[in-house]
Amino acid sequence: MAVAKKRIWGWMAFDWASQPFYTLGLTFIFGPYFAVVATEYFLGTGMEEGAAKAQSQAAWSFGQTIAGLMIAFTAPFLGAFADNSGRKMPWIAFFSVIYVVAAFMLWGLEPDGATIMLTLFIFYVGFFAAESALNFVNAILPSLGNDHEVGRISGSGAAFGYWGGVTSLFIMLIFFAENEQGVTFVGFAPAFGLDPDMREGTRFVGPFIAIWYAIFIIPFFMFVRDDPKAEKKSTRLGAVWGELLETLRAVFHRKSLLNFLVGSMFYRDALNALYAFGGVYAALVLDWQTTQIGVFGIIAAIAAAITTWLSGLADARFGPKPVIRVAVWVLIMVSAVIIGMSREAIFGVPLAQGSGVPDLVFYICGVCIGGAGGAVYASSRSMMVRHTHPERPAEAFGLFALTGKATAFLAPALITVFTIMTGNVQLGFLPVIFLFLIGLLLLRWVNKDGDRAEWSAS
Repeated sequence: MAVAKKRIWGWMAFDWASQPFYTLGLTFIFGPYFAVVATEYFLGTGMEEGAAKAQSQAAWSFGQTIAGLMIAFTAPFLGAFADNSGRKMPWIAFFSVIYVVAAFMLWGLEPDGATIMLTLFIFYVGFFAAESALNFVNAILPSLGNDHEVGRISGSGAAFGYWGGVTSLFIMLIFFAENEQGVTFVGFAPAFGLDPDMREGTRFVGPFIAIWYAIFIIPFFMFVRDDPKAEKKSTRLGAVWGELLETLRAVFHRKSLLNFLVGSMFYRDALNALYAFGGVYAALVLDWQTTQIGVFGIIAAIAAAITTWLSGLADARFGPKPVIRVAVWVLIMVSAVIIGMSREAIFGVPLAQGSGVPDLVFYICGVCIGGAGGAVYASSRSMMVRHTHPERPAEAFGLFALTGKATAFLAPALITVFTIMTGNVQLGFLPVIFLFLIGLLLLRWVNKDGDRAEWSAS
């Protein structure tokens, strides 16, 4: 029993170690910093302000599109290869090294934007590594408990990860990330003598993410091991590819799994867009500074940690499907508010100059995005377990990653197109609502208990 608990805690350590890449990197610190630097860079090329902001958002979405396609093409094959060899840990270690190196190199984006495209490439290499490692870590989840226990474990793991995000964000805001006055949120000069004029406090987010991961991933590698009893099959590329194609063909005969994979493909794509562009929106539409966005991130992450833990309990009692549906509806309402709000008006109702209403509303949106997003993530992972063949978990979660990333280009691409067509950052978010609604519709045909019985019968 003690060994099993250590294995669960070790597995949960991955969420704690990796979450800062998403909290600090993708959403609340580096993403907004990139948006501001990119906007200034494009302004320097002669663009007017609105076009420069739109181009900045388009560049960020383009990077996410390419990374998503790479993950989609590689995840199922890597998962099938890992299942055949019976080994997942070497892959996790390999992608961890890439993650740490890429994160550390984010330091190189200086305020003049000279390395903006190189840094964009480096960031999404790190993103690719983080997501690839996560796929193998998720494939370990089915072995940690039965269907009811897995929902609780998944929710607790995700909640633990969000607390890691909150803690890391607190540290960044207190000691490193500077505002326009050159001091941190509490008035300190950036630690270690970092130069605020060169935004070194904010740029330290890259090395900080790398160091955080390198330290806190240690319990994962200490307590989590590959199953020595796992059946090992041929790892010849031809044999692996043949089994993967057979699995893909079988998916089309499994109604519940097919609808879940396709439905989650759309709503997870929309959710990832909210994560990726939330901080960018705050910087470009509400003109928030890094420290303001950081406080927003803390509030959102705390909401995510609490709500995700509660959603894990709800998952264990009611199953993952109802949790996902409620959370997606909340995200649809939040998206509508984001589209209808600017610094000057909310749904066409003018606001007094300098009004704090948009700030307050967006803080509330942050709570909803964090809470509902965490519930969607944890319960979708739990629902996938209910559709997973016990002997092919990595391949199954590879397919889960495939459908999560096969259209990962879709939301960023649509946001790019709508942003450029309208020249408006808010209207660029309109496709997100459509994607959420499609995903919600397809959930109607998903069996709340999965389809393991159907698989066994076949």
